[in-house]
Parts: sequence; C-alpha cells; structure tokens
Amino acid sequence: MRAHVQELVLDCGDPAALVRFWAGLLGGEPVDRSPGWSYVDPPGFVRIAFQRVPEGKTVKNRLHLDVEVADPAEAADEVSPLGAVRVGGLVTDAQGSFQVMRDPEGNEFCFVTG
Repeated sequence: MRAHVQELVLDCGDPAALVRFWAGLLGGEPVDRSPGWSYVDPPGFVRIAFQRVPEGKTVKNRLHLDVEVADPAEAADEVSPLGAVRVGGLVTDAQGSFQVMRDPEGNEFCFVTG
C-alpha cells in the first residue's frame, strides 16, 4: 500500500488566529471552514489545517516543521511581531544553522539553512 499525505492538522485553541499566522509565514490564503476548523494551502506544500480542541498545549511537539530560510536570525526577527517566539539561540554546525521557534500557541517549528 502507498499512502499520500493530504494535510497536516494542528490542534489549537483558536484556529482562525493560528491559520493567519501560518499563512503569513508560508503564503496562501487562510480559510475558515467553521468556527473550529481553518486551513491554508501554502504554495508547494500540503494543506495545513487547524482544529479547535478544549485542552491547551502542555508538552513539546512530537512533530515539527523545518522551514528553510536564507537567514534564520533574520526570519525570527520578522515573525516575532506576528506572535512567534525564539526558543534558545541560533545553532550552527557543519550542516547549516537553525533557530527553534514557537508559534502563537506554542507549537515548535525551526527556521533552517543548509
């Protein structure tokens, strides 16, 4: 059997707000399908959907997105006004650099190069 990833779904408290953050970061138009479900179709990537759940995020994600950028530090500065937060400092090794980030609801993602 072969399968195909149709979309990634993130649990969250405010789908309408979170889809706008990710659309601002990755491109695409935010869509609010219902008060508890929103999504965006970023160019060149699978749909990212956001579904309302009653509980808040309490632990580190088991899955995160690595978002390639030219300069992780500059990208972190640009998304901070949108509600993203740096986690730790910039890490650089022989493979490139990365900056761990959190979106406005605390979901981890990384800006990466290399």
